Amino acid sequence: MNFKFAIASDLHLALPHTFRNVPQRFHLVEISIPVIEGVLQHLEQLDLDFLLIPGDLTQDGEPENHQWLQQRLAKLPFPTFVIPGNHDVLQVEKTKSSIALAEFPYYYHKFGYQNPQQLYYRCELLPGVELIGLNSNQFDENGKQLFTGGIDKEQLIWLKETLADCANQLVLVMVHHNAIDHLPNQSKHPLGRRYAIENAAELRAVLRSGGVRFLFSGHLHVQDIAEQEGLYEITTGSLVSYPHPYRILEFKDRQLKIKSYRVRQIPGYDNLGHFSREIISDRSLPLMLKLATSPPLNLPPEMAERVAAQLRYFWADIAAGDAVFDFPDFPPRAQQFFEGFSAAAAIDNDAILNLDFPQKLEQYVKS
Repeated sequence: MNFKFAIASDLHLALPHTFRNVPQRFHLVEISIPVIEGVLQHLEQLDLDFLLIPGDLTQDGEPENHQWLQQRLAKLPFPTFVIPGNHDVLQVEKTKSSIALAEFPYYYHKFGYQNPQQLYYRCELLPGVELIGLNSNQFDENGKQLFTGGIDKEQLIWLKETLADCANQLVLVMVHHNAIDHLPNQSKHPLGRRYAIENAAELRAVLRSGGVRFLFSGHLHVQDIAEQEGLYEITTGSLVSYPHPYRILEFKDRQLKIKSYRVRQIPGYDNLGHFSREIISDRSLPLMLKLATSPPLNLPPEMAERVAAQLRYFWADIAAGDAVFDFPDFPPRAQQFFEGFSAAAAIDNDAILNLDFPQKLEQYVKS
């Protein structure tokens, strides 16, 4: 069971004629193609067994963007496996600019969906190694996408039966929304709930009972590794947002070694990281104000403005992973709240996770 694979998440691919100008967005869809090409060219030089892409493949589900991506992935010298993110299937029925939910597996039938009539799948990666791809998008009775993620009952029943059939095998699971909190009280905070799976506790229980240890997600656009009761969720930041990360992982001797890389330059952007870090920082003030004035802080507006002004790089640092914060000039409650976002240990980008001996994350050795 020695193998090597890569993860690239939240590509938000947009061909030039499909660009939509969305003010204050954090991700830079206008650079998506050169960034993706740069990463794939690097990965093509490596002896990889497969590539995982845990959702948000396209800007907003445009058929031409899905078509371009599946054609590009088909040229890779290793298999690729994808799942839908919230940006890939905006609603159940197709619109003038986006595909229908049921169409997604047909675009990617070579990338996991051997049964294109189902939005989740199981496939053998290598002898003794299985991959399960889940769909965490939810829709209301009118076919509109819901604010939060979730795993429906039919899918949970299928998952339980599939895991029982995978006994004594190493099972990797991929899902777009987060099943474990990667930020303090993420699944309960009004701003963090949209990135979480509503019935995450039920999903985690099924995964644990099936012996799953490694879960791979995206959506949050941050580099983070979180653990809960022996289940480790590795979430990977967006390729088109600071710090433009992707991961290369190697499973050997029952250890998962994780190493992160960043896209540092593309044509026209000699220092891509600095450029995108400033973009996020310039645009994050409204988010910081919401964070300061929302529960549990509920700071008065004047105090919130003073605090937010000192949080210019706060979200960029969280996105980069392994952040440690120190705000000695903040009011005590605000200081405790924002410093609480500090990483417990420097394992968000590079880490070694041991399959046999569960430990707390702060005990893991940085690779």
